[in-house]
Amino acid sequence: MQEYGTGFINQLRFNQDGLIPAVTQDWLDGAVLMVAWMNRLAIERTIESGEVHYWSRSRKELWHKGATSGHKQILKGIRYDCDADVILLTIDQVGSVACHTGARSCFFEEGEQRTNGGSNALQPPADACSELFKLIEQRRCNPEAGSYTNHLLNKGDNKILKKIGEESVEFVMACKDDDAQSIANEAADLLFHIQVALSNHGVSWRDVLSVLTQRRGGPRRHKESQ
Repeated sequence: MQEYGTGFINQLRFNQDGLIPAVTQDWLDGAVLMVAWMNRLAIERTIESGEVHYWSRSRKELWHKGATSGHKQILKGIRYDCDADVILLTIDQVGSVACHTGARSCFFEEGEQRTNGGSNALQPPADACSELFKLIEQRRCNPEAGSYTNHLLNKGDNKILKKIGEESVEFVMACKDDDAQSIANEAADLLFHIQVALSNHGVSWRDVLSVLTQRRGGPRRHKESQ
């Protein structure tokens, strides 16, 4: 993680109460988990400890997120916006619960009536691949007549892996033809069928994202011997 010193904090524009709003974002899929307030001390403590601290306006004290619930937030990065009056925290949410109701995110309401949140609350919007995997998982748990996804899942590995092989060949041929639109289309088809295989074997898309992030910045791989 990048080093953040006094110069970083000095760029921030705190309000008249010495506070600045902080948007908290999942570091893997980009989902917005919550919005809270921080003061200079909260930011300093967050940077020093590597675990997010906020400022509680109601209790008027420092709030170590997850200190009692265990749902801590491990800091991955901090940025501020173009006006330097809002900060964005990129975090690893321990336990996948950021909301006090037990929901993954505080942003789960979209209807005319408020709900109680909780573990069954609506999941926050995320990147396109994560949203696609959510849909595949929904199809697996709640099959729909005429669904191509359910057709693949019902046929199992033989059908799914055959399709991955076919889509891989089509992706390679699109690259050989140097056709940008075809490459994008075939890549999308390949990713979809890979995600169906993941779902069929109980492997989450977050597991894949986690592996990718662990490899980022890791030791370089040596080229195969010629």
